[in-house]
Amino acid sequence: MELEFLGTNAGVPSLQRNVTSMALRMFEERRSFWLFDCGEATQHQILRSSLKLSKLEKIFITHLHGDHIFGLPGLLSSRAYQGGTTKLHVYGPPGIKQYIDISLTLSQSRIEYELEVVEHTGGTVYEDEDIVVESLLLDHRIDSYGYRIAEKDKPGSLDLQRLAEYGLKPGPAYGRLKRGESIDLGNGTTLHPGEVLGAPKKGRVVTILGDTRPCGNVLKLARDADLLVHEATFMDDLKESAHNYHHSTSVQAAEAAAAAGAKELILTHFSSRYKDMEHLKPLLEEAQSVFPKTLLAEELMLFPVHRHE
Repeated sequence: MELEFLGTNAGVPSLQRNVTSMALRMFEERRSFWLFDCGEATQHQILRSSLKLSKLEKIFITHLHGDHIFGLPGLLSSRAYQGGTTKLHVYGPPGIKQYIDISLTLSQSRIEYELEVVEHTGGTVYEDEDIVVESLLLDHRIDSYGYRIAEKDKPGSLDLQRLAEYGLKPGPAYGRLKRGESIDLGNGTTLHPGEVLGAPKKGRVVTILGDTRPCGNVLKLARDADLLVHEATFMDDLKESAHNYHHSTSVQAAEAAAAAGAKELILTHFSSRYKDMEHLKPLLEEAQSVFPKTLLAEELMLFPVHRHE
């Protein structure tokens, strides 16, 4: 599981940075990736990466400001031309379906694959046997949501030495024990999973926020997250501007990470006033003074999601 940022600028693109989009790469787990927000020229950024639109499974939109959705119609149209034939889900606030429908209808764009748009107002947005995605409303000028992507805990490793002592060899019995089933050894003995399974492997948690001022739902979404992605539009000397524009500062993002017990923090959504990485260093330094395990999002770089016990 890795994060790849396809855009980190706030409001408008600059020569150095594109507007907001990030890919959660899960090629070992699901052989696919999920996209969070889709600002203008996101598909150009994908062309510069190793990502393939044919592997795109889901898109999650945080809110309907243009710097988070203007790249969506073009990307949806292009996906079929790049081998995308599988069903694609788009999740977002009310209005996202109308935006997509009107854009594709007026441009007479043809989508050759099945597209399902799911509007939500928070809660459990998606769940399967491996992962659950929850969302809560944040504090922005329009409805903006954060997403908590949580892997479900996995069974522990099998104790191969103990299995050998019971006379078991690799095969269907291993799978049944991993699934939590007891098995009959045929000699009057029943082997229970707890006798040969180690402790469960804790699933990773990634929290990705939309634009927001500090609020209680940030802490709920980020509670004990292995990785928190938080906007940091301004340095802390501009916290009044951040408040007026319904954004956060780097220090406020770091304070949220610390209060929520997050393990790592990545800052993104930078104002154009900070022209390049050199200008962003002071922003990083003041965040690290509050929360040392802070990084700056850098476009087309991979950030692994580490599992913290």
